[in-house]
Amino acid sequence: MSFDAVIPPTFPGWLASQRWYANKGSEPRLERIGGWQVADDTVRVTTHYFLDRGPSATVLYQVPLTERLTPLLGVEPIGVVDDWSIYDGTHDSAYPSALLKLILGNESVDGASGHRQPGTQDIEVISSKVLSGEQSNTSIICTVTDGPSIIIKVFRALHHGENPDVTLQSVIAAAGSDLVPASIGYVSGTWSDSGRDDGVAVGHLAFAQEFLPGVEDAWRVALSAAESGEDFSERAHALGVATADVHAILATQMPTRVASRDDIDAVLASMRARLTLAMLEVPSLETCREAIEAIYAAASDAPWPNLQRIHGDYHLGQVLAVPDRGWVLLDFEGEPLRPMAERSELDVTLRDVAGMLRSFDYAAGSVALRNGDDTAAAWASAARHAFVDGYIERSGFDVREHRALLDAFEIDKALYEAVYESRNRPGWLEIPATAIRRLSARRAGAR
Repeated sequence: MSFDAVIPPTFPGWLASQRWYANKGSEPRLERIGGWQVADDTVRVTTHYFLDRGPSATVLYQVPLTERLTPLLGVEPIGVVDDWSIYDGTHDSAYPSALLKLILGNESVDGASGHRQPGTQDIEVISSKVLSGEQSNTSIICTVTDGPSIIIKVFRALHHGENPDVTLQSVIAAAGSDLVPASIGYVSGTWSDSGRDDGVAVGHLAFAQEFLPGVEDAWRVALSAAESGEDFSERAHALGVATADVHAILATQMPTRVASRDDIDAVLASMRARLTLAMLEVPSLETCREAIEAIYAAASDAPWPNLQRIHGDYHLGQVLAVPDRGWVLLDFEGEPLRPMAERSELDVTLRDVAGMLRSFDYAAGSVALRNGDDTAAAWASAARHAFVDGYIERSGFDVREHRALLDAFEIDKALYEAVYESRNRPGWLEIPATAIRRLSARRAGAR
């Protein structure tokens, strides 16, 4: 690296205490393999790439730090070295200011490059604060000159290749759609990677976009409606339309291909592996195995739509209800447990449809757990039907004519949920288990 980094002795302990640190309970084993720096007379912004070879995972972290001779008021430093106070950069407005300067100037420093979305106006950061509650990334809300606030998402775990959250939202925004927040731009970086032929990896570091304050996500809106028995059909229909619109943009602006036999077999192999795991974790579901296998067999023989880019982890919590604008989709990173390279592969739009159908069931199921009855079941059924109606209306793709395939994706999602709930929230296990039994019984009755 082309600069002398100041790393306080307290740094490893601080890193291990962060929510996004993967190897919980272990001492970090860190190797710095790259980074970049900008500086003036009073503050240095230094972003570091640290490889941590932990006992459960080897993870490459992006760690921005700021170094100040004059301490920041109200912010606890990570440590102090030779009169320099060292801070987590995400809590120092100098860091998002540096990111925005790179983005809007299409500038490059050693190890990082900014990329501006066309048509974005010039702005500067006035103040910033970190959004609380995130597990894997860090989002910074910035008050700026000449306009509403923006949000900069800083990716903590780095991977070679594109981050679909950046790529897909940028493509949708560039198409003129307001179904995602307006994109400002992103920062990409390079770092050493001995596993690659050229020894260099390239990936996304941060993503800046429109911030939508004071709005609720669709989960909270739907849950409130389910609790009160308020009809959600009109809003579910609109969400189906929005989902189809986003899929259409992605199919138009990005590659698609016909699903090959190998593609189909690979998806079904993944489903069957999840089925095997779920049967081990939740033995009570064993009675559904035969019907589920029959659904997978029917899906294997059914016609498949073209493969394309999709959201990949679609549920009510990934959508905002924005007044006078409607539904706005977020977080296109894909399923968190899948490797990043897999999240950028072409997939089946029905995976997103199934994910949202499961989310309606979860809203109703959480009400049932709280109230001890199934009064919200009819609410979920109406919302599910309205969502599918909206999707079919806008897409022209009648998903009901692909029932075996849609059922296969919904059961696969429910099996994933069952394993999760069994391990983490046993009291919630009945929500996905009920769906698995319902879908299996429908299949059994159809034979």
